[in-house]
Amino acid sequence: MQANPNWENQLLSLAGTITHPSERTFFSYWAGDASLRKAYKQAEIITNTHSKSFYLASALLPDEKRDAVRALYAFCRTVDDIVDEVESKKDRDYELDYWRTVVQTASASTDDLVAAAWADTLVRYHIPRHYALQLIDGVARDLSQTRYQTFDDLATYCYGVASTVGLMSMYVVGFKSNEAVPYAIKLGVALQMTNILRDVGEDYRNGRLYLPREELVLYGIREEDIAAGRVTDAWRQFMKFQIERTRNLYEEAWAGVKLLEREGQLAIGAASVFYAGILEDIEKHDYDVFSRRASLGALGKLRKIPALWWKIKSL
Repeated sequence: MQANPNWENQLLSLAGTITHPSERTFFSYWAGDASLRKAYKQAEIITNTHSKSFYLASALLPDEKRDAVRALYAFCRTVDDIVDEVESKKDRDYELDYWRTVVQTASASTDDLVAAAWADTLVRYHIPRHYALQLIDGVARDLSQTRYQTFDDLATYCYGVASTVGLMSMYVVGFKSNEAVPYAIKLGVALQMTNILRDVGEDYRNGRLYLPREELVLYGIREEDIAAGRVTDAWRQFMKFQIERTRNLYEEAWAGVKLLEREGQLAIGAASVFYAGILEDIEKHDYDVFSRRASLGALGKLRKIPALWWKIKSL
């Protein structure tokens, strides 16, 4: 068996020891709790507004699990927006600390709809709090670091902002054994790398360059080239390498789908397939991620579901 790369061992260490829930307490928030109904509805609106892929993939889950993963998404989106949109450092620190408190106490005012839905989801699905805290720290890293020297460094960032989401989602959809952990981590890295490759131009305009400097140098690409949006042969070769590595991560992560509870396999498989489709769109448009935003589109996603269903059935 081939040894894990350094970055993967490092991320497994960050994930720590997984506690598989011995029992689950499911109760319906629809049973007379109007404030929670309203809270989960708000999470649904946020998810639909900001991520069509996540919204469609989550629709393949049973009702309560569907709403729980959307509460997770709304939490992640809200924290991310604090980092990107709140200009005052004092206000930003205050709001991030507020969300750390929500996570640590798993409680929130009913006036804060996203926090109320997220606190309820945390408790009902026994989600380890340290993953949510790692996500807050991962997102906040954008405030202090805008460049990454190596892929190992970048993988650690991907863990904080995406693999943690996969690990938390695992508790909602249900998993059969702790062997699912490394697969959830890899899928998170693949998803975030897809975001990074899709958003190179937009991120650079916002002052951030996530692509590993070491690899840019290897392909002879300078920051000036990225700033100018030059799609050269060197850029094409660089992107081919990045896409191939990301596709390999998707393929390696696929084996983990069968370690999830059956009712969650289609949704997680769909998230993987939908995001991987973005890589196809980047290729189709000659690796131009500067003047357009790659997207699979609603029809493209729907076309992938039948083949995905058969692939899941064969597990």
